[in-house]
Amino acid sequence: MEPHLYRHGVLRCVAAAVVAVTLIGCHSHVGQADEHPSSGSGGPLMAYVGTFSSPLKDVLPTQVDLPPGNGRGIHLFRVDRKTGTFTPAGILEQGTSPNCLAVNAAGTVLYSTNETDHQGESKEGSLSAFAIDRTNGSLRLLNTVPSGGAGPTYLSIHPSGRFLLVANYFGGSVAVLPIQADGRLGSPSDVKRPEGKIGPTRATNAPPGSFAISGHDRTHAHMILTDPSGRFVYHADLGLDKLFIWQLDEKKGVLNPAAIPSVALPPGDGPRHFAFHPNGRWFYSVQEEGSNVVLFDRDVATGSLVARQTISTLPQGFAGSNFCSEILVSPDGRFVYAGNRLHDSIAVFAIGPDGRLTYVAEEWTRGSYPRSFNFDPAGRFLYCCNQRGDNVACFLIDAATGKLTFTGQYVSVGNPSMILLLDLGKPGGTR
Repeated sequence: MEPHLYRHGVLRCVAAAVVAVTLIGCHSHVGQADEHPSSGSGGPLMAYVGTFSSPLKDVLPTQVDLPPGNGRGIHLFRVDRKTGTFTPAGILEQGTSPNCLAVNAAGTVLYSTNETDHQGESKEGSLSAFAIDRTNGSLRLLNTVPSGGAGPTYLSIHPSGRFLLVANYFGGSVAVLPIQADGRLGSPSDVKRPEGKIGPTRATNAPPGSFAISGHDRTHAHMILTDPSGRFVYHADLGLDKLFIWQLDEKKGVLNPAAIPSVALPPGDGPRHFAFHPNGRWFYSVQEEGSNVVLFDRDVATGSLVARQTISTLPQGFAGSNFCSEILVSPDGRFVYAGNRLHDSIAVFAIGPDGRLTYVAEEWTRGSYPRSFNFDPAGRFLYCCNQRGDNVACFLIDAATGKLTFTGQYVSVGNPSMILLLDLGKPGGTR
């Protein structure tokens, strides 16, 4: 029997319901912000890091033996604007794998997934809302509600600020939840679970020599996000190898299929995440099992997507297993960054005048299994969450070439999954 790599053994954790919320200071208590170089005009720059905190063994095949997840909840850090250095400021111990985070436009409420249930499609995960103290970044639980499906793995806020959108990976559904005036979440106003032909286990464009088993056992919604105009909502389904296109009825809180409701990717490639160019016309999708980025031309009037370029995220000549993770467009719209897990690198691409990508470089992430990364608000630094490496690493971005240089700065976080940065010195101020 061939050796296989079980993707979800390191990506997903079973978690219990929220029973308590405890703030525990690391160097200083969350509620007692000290003077720090992170302070800018009126407030500090803060970072929130989500984690996987439940036993990994509960979601693995019985023959695979890995240690339990060691995340402790949502970590809070003060960030030095000049050096990019993190100083621990506290931990919100939730105990339910808050792996994905989102902050509202005002920077006053943070939302997190609680990625519960990994054994089937019937049970639901949950979502939590937290009030943010704008003086020190500390969090206070507002409420927790069902997510509309099993294993919520991604969430985003509609530009209207009135709805939270969630992708439930194990349930294969996407859901819409109304946001109340005080930031609390209501029950789902709509849940959609597209059906279709499940893609093959082996990706069409898998790297040569890959033994990785893909997530093509059923539908797997992996990301949901609204386009820059707010007119269209897109979601990626890894199991169906499709990108779905919706329009949100803001009166009813219901998703309706767009005129062209979906676009297919090569069988088995597994679309995971995507990013919009600031001009709204170019759409970049990263394929988890195919280890590539596809450039789509996006019709801003209809929301439809037409593929124009496919480029590998791996260096020429690479052979072996790899799972892509995150994809981001730089704030200035000049570069695309794509994460490689197992190869443990971030690929850098330059964006041409027609949107096409040219390979620039790759950078080792200084840790194992880079699940996600994000920029600081100024676009000077990139922070990478190395999930298996239990750290967040800091890189300086070359503004001219887009290349990354490791700053030498690490911070220890158990099973980090996502990072958000919030400038408390500016209204909103999130990245």
